[in-house]
Amino acid sequence: MTHSLAPVNVADKLSQFSDLWSQKKIADLNDYEVKLAKLKGEFVWHAHEDTDELFLVISGRLTIQLRDGDVVLGPGELFVVPRGVEHCPVADEETAILLLEPTGTLNTGDAGGPRSKAPEAL
Repeated sequence: MTHSLAPVNVADKLSQFSDLWSQKKIADLNDYEVKLAKLKGEFVWHAHEDTDELFLVISGRLTIQLRDGDVVLGPGELFVVPRGVEHCPVADEETAILLLEPTGTLNTGDAGGPRSKAPEAL
């Protein structure tokens, strides 16, 4: 993705897709990708051994299940899952999030499996 001098309108980008659990890259930041996703239901338990993972809720509510307890986020709230910490995102209602992760981070981390997908550029 080439850098643009134009701002990215997050609401506009969110309106361009409806598929769930599919990350959409909207910007690059050094060696990181800024991604959007829409979530509903439960994902898979996984960890990222080499990187932290930032979740920012734009709309809806997100529960990040951790082995030590749950973190519940509403709009405008963010949480950083530390590297190596097993977690499982759950959204009881459709939830829009922004993710910040190093380029090439697999969405399912160490779990792999059929839900693993590379982000698509928007």
